[in-house]
Amino acid sequence: MRFDAVPKPPTVAERPRDARGYPVPAITPIEDGEPQFARTDYARSADCARERLCSVCGTAMATGPVWRVVGAGEAEAIGAALDAGRPYRNLQPTWEGPGHRACMLYASMVCPYLARPQARRRVLDRGTARGATGAVVGFAEFEYAVLESQVLFRFVDVVEFLPHDDAATAHLAALEAELRS
Repeated sequence: MRFDAVPKPPTVAERPRDARGYPVPAITPIEDGEPQFARTDYARSADCARERLCSVCGTAMATGPVWRVVGAGEAEAIGAALDAGRPYRNLQPTWEGPGHRACMLYASMVCPYLARPQARRRVLDRGTARGATGAVVGFAEFEYAVLESQVLFRFVDVVEFLPHDDAATAHLAALEAELRS
């Protein structure tokens, strides 16, 4: 599915776009007028953490669950814990912040790296494949630490687990339903 055929949450539709038409996430730095999609803007990420703003659209998130997109390793670990009836808590912090459910469903379908298992990173961890699975995961809450040069997040208590191989196939109906609600 082409990225421009994926229905956009209204707050994402209001975001600036790159030359191809991709919306620029709130935490993406812009250098010389060009978004640097593979990088995270430290100050914007810190603002999102402190002010409880969505890392995709940059608007306020209500109290309650937050979502994020995870890659193969974490998706597999969460799935295994849930299948075994055990709680899951990521003890390894990540620099990827939380967002609204609709924004993360959208990001999982539109971001070339997140959407497809064969996708590879071009900048950070160059050549690293996403892996066979990924997931959009809802968490009851998140914790964060704003350090000197980065912001780190940890997520607590899984409330929703939506695994995918191909995100567009797996999540289109959920995104459409979310946008109607």
